[in-house]
Amino acid sequence: METYFHQLWKKDVTVSKKRRFDLISVASIPLIMTLGNSMLIPVLPTIEKKLSISSFESSLVITVYSVVAIILIPIAGYLSDQYGRKKIIIPSLFIAGIGGLVSGFASWQLTEPFSIILIGRALQGVGAAGAAPIVLPLVGDMYKKESEVSEGLGLIETSNTFGKVLSPILGAILANLIWFLPFFAFPIFCLLSIVLVIFFVHTPKKKKSEKQTAKEFIGKVKDIFRKDGKWISAIFIIGGILMFILFGILFYLSTMLEEEYGVSSILKGVILAIPLAALCIASFVTGKRIEQNKIVMKWVTVVSLLVLTLGAGVTSFFDGVYFLVGSLLLTGVAIGASLPCLDALITEGIEKEERGTITSLYSSMRFVGVALGPPVFSYLMDKSHFVMFLVIAVLALLSLCVAFFLITPETNKSPKGLLKA
Repeated sequence: METYFHQLWKKDVTVSKKRRFDLISVASIPLIMTLGNSMLIPVLPTIEKKLSISSFESSLVITVYSVVAIILIPIAGYLSDQYGRKKIIIPSLFIAGIGGLVSGFASWQLTEPFSIILIGRALQGVGAAGAAPIVLPLVGDMYKKESEVSEGLGLIETSNTFGKVLSPILGAILANLIWFLPFFAFPIFCLLSIVLVIFFVHTPKKKKSEKQTAKEFIGKVKDIFRKDGKWISAIFIIGGILMFILFGILFYLSTMLEEEYGVSSILKGVILAIPLAALCIASFVTGKRIEQNKIVMKWVTVVSLLVLTLGAGVTSFFDGVYFLVGSLLLTGVAIGASLPCLDALITEGIEKEERGTITSLYSSMRFVGVALGPPVFSYLMDKSHFVMFLVIAVLALLSLCVAFFLITPETNKSPKGLLKA
């Protein structure tokens, strides 16, 4: 299968040649930020054993990172609108790398490192807040044509999901050598992304007249929500629910494979990568096909959520590992097809001046799902397989209703096709 990097260089792609390497460099950011979080999922049971902590406590390694990001993402989005995307992204990547060093050094040198690991993870969350979420408005800034923006966002989401595919395998390989090695690997990845962004990402310079005071900006954001709050809120809700389901399922599958089936190390990483590979492929194909057609974006999202609802409902009655992995493969396709549509709707439906903050709020909602997934699923796992997948089915059905009734693209506005409030 061709990677998205190879596809990006093919002659028939929409993205202009002079921007291709820019986009690859930008795509390194969500790829690396995803590695920094998802790479630890297959390692969590090992962390539990090494530090003698509970399943809930190990889930905090993911949750702390995400909670800090939730709080700071809107601030980073506002600052990126005011001072430029690169000026926020580069220091953020540096802070994220420092956080990885803190967690790694604590794991290596301290006898009781858990609290310091969490501090390091919090620093990584600070960096993540100013890096990955700003990529969405950055892509919107880089291209004028809506079709190029949609395709670029599809590739960004593919990069994000490709990181999720690579994460469990890479995390398992590194942890198999030394259990805390994934913490030390992250700063190296951050350094690579910093170099790419500095030398290859070129964005339009922000004029002084474009800057606004915080009061003026808050007023404009309020106006946006008064006008378009219905569909924006719908996308926020769906994005958060999908990330909650995805990270909750990954946490559940990682724990179940090790505790019930004795599958650990690299094989577990490979199994975890199966539904994520489906998610990655679905994201890439969807991003290439939807172009700027917002009606198509809505219906791809609706159908995908229907598939997710039915799949989770059926899975609640079966708990065999092969059936479960097959069901999660379908889940990966459904989530992967939805995410590029949501990204494009939220990015293309907002003017550039407010794009950074609105898309950052959207990213915050996705991080809410990431933060809640592992601890909530840790609790649901103690109940029953049936209850857990029933909860997933109900949440997917809720998302389906929200998408169907609240995301309402206008049919008489083309090519922009802005959404109705």
